[in-house]
Amino acid sequence: MSLLPHLQCRPEQIAERVILCGDPARVDRIASQLEGSELLGQNREFRLINGLYQGLSVTVCSTGIGGASAIIALEELVQAGARALVRVGSAGALQHEIALGDLVVVEGAVRHDGGSLSYLPPEYPACADLRLQLSLLERIVASGHPHWHGLVRSHDSFYRDDEQAVCRYWHERGVLGADMETASLLTVGRLRKVRVAAVLCNVVAFEQDVQQGVSDYAKSEAAMMAGERLAIAAALHALTR
Repeated sequence: MSLLPHLQCRPEQIAERVILCGDPARVDRIASQLEGSELLGQNREFRLINGLYQGLSVTVCSTGIGGASAIIALEELVQAGARALVRVGSAGALQHEIALGDLVVVEGAVRHDGGSLSYLPPEYPACADLRLQLSLLERIVASGHPHWHGLVRSHDSFYRDDEQAVCRYWHERGVLGADMETASLLTVGRLRKVRVAAVLCNVVAFEQDVQQGVSDYAKSEAAMMAGERLAIAAALHALTR
């Protein structure tokens, strides 16, 4: 059978349960929590592996930065048979109380991305699958790790001239954090009738300069990894419940 056009692997290699992440390097860190992981392929930003968790097959796929490439991955994964997908990603906080390394389980997303808007009007909500949300929370609550549950905002650029004002606007409306992929995945996943959820690790403090925040993230990688490891474990728990 022909290869999936962008993912460059065979459709029959894709499991029904999928973890999505932005960074291709994170794929290998997720693989460390799986048994018998096997590289399926890598093309551009898309790196894929298969492995087993509690005897069940799981595919892990990176999507790169932004909603457009995330949708490409989602569409091809769903065409190949994926039915439940959890994004394990990072976010910047929009509330002062959210510390570096805290986890955010997404309830829904503000759709400020171009990817989802190319499919559906802004009135269509970006909502995470309820069962996956509850399973993510179950695992994270049991760990005692600091966490939040609510809304995020997905957007297409860090470097708008009015970025601080935009962040302050959504801060005042109770949005927890910002990323670049979640709204696209939730919206198109719902359209395609598959279950999608997201758990995000906070890597930038609210009202901290973005470039400084990214620099601090690099310096604090060990601390961030604890949150990421738990996010991965929670995603695997949710997908295999």
